[in-house]
Amino acid sequence: MQSRPLILDLPRLALLSLAAFVVLAPYIWMVAVSVKPQDEVFKASLSLIPQKWALVENYGKVLATIPIWTYIVNGLIVCFGILFFQILFAVPAAYALAKLNFRGRELVFGFVMLGLLVPYQTTALPLYLGIHQLGLLNSYTALIAPFTCSVFAIFLFRQFFRAIPDDLINAARIDGMGEFSIVWRVVLPNALPAATAFAIFSVVAHWNDLFWPLIVIQKGDLYTPAMGILAFRSVEAGEDYGALMAAALLVTAPLVLAFLLAQRRFIEGITMTGLKG
Repeated sequence: MQSRPLILDLPRLALLSLAAFVVLAPYIWMVAVSVKPQDEVFKASLSLIPQKWALVENYGKVLATIPIWTYIVNGLIVCFGILFFQILFAVPAAYALAKLNFRGRELVFGFVMLGLLVPYQTTALPLYLGIHQLGLLNSYTALIAPFTCSVFAIFLFRQFFRAIPDDLINAARIDGMGEFSIVWRVVLPNALPAATAFAIFSVVAHWNDLFWPLIVIQKGDLYTPAMGILAFRSVEAGEDYGALMAAALLVTAPLVLAFLLAQRRFIEGITMTGLKG
């Protein structure tokens, strides 16, 4: 088979490179500002490399001003706590909608699709009142409980499970496995790409979430990473952009690293969920 000449791929590669630069430009600028002194941030000349390096000053200010590692640990506890319960509830529900025949299955799936149209901000007030009456404000439970059931997870896993051959599930039933065992020992191990894709979506969404933590958390030792960055915003003194970008870089670095490690399975999960309607 004759290889495709490189010159024919140049327009496509140039377009992809331009798109990649547009996507990465804010992150590159954030890295550049995080090592600049305050007086260079708004200079008329646009330069990524600072004339005077303020790396130690900006990052030292972050480590001295706020307990950034405590916030990162809080973020890990909240995100992985939410992810654990979302998978625990969504996988059996998605399996039932994809592989079990029961009356009203399509109606139930219709309600799942309807749930995708409801933004969680619309339910914030009743959720807050319920958590307040239970005395659960300023706790990990308040941060995790409202998000333990994800209709998006049910939809994503349901689409992926429909692509799993029925013969595999029937063979497990013939071997004497119950439906519960099939879900966790047969179906889920074959759905790791979908699980990885959903994990990326879930962790990124809740790691960056500021709306709900601002409502239910007032204690500084329970601040999430997004709340910790607010420490460098001041209406009176103005924003300390160097330290602000340094804190933002420390907060986003774990997400970038996690995505780079899981990108292959993430792409597989996104592409394979559409194989079968």
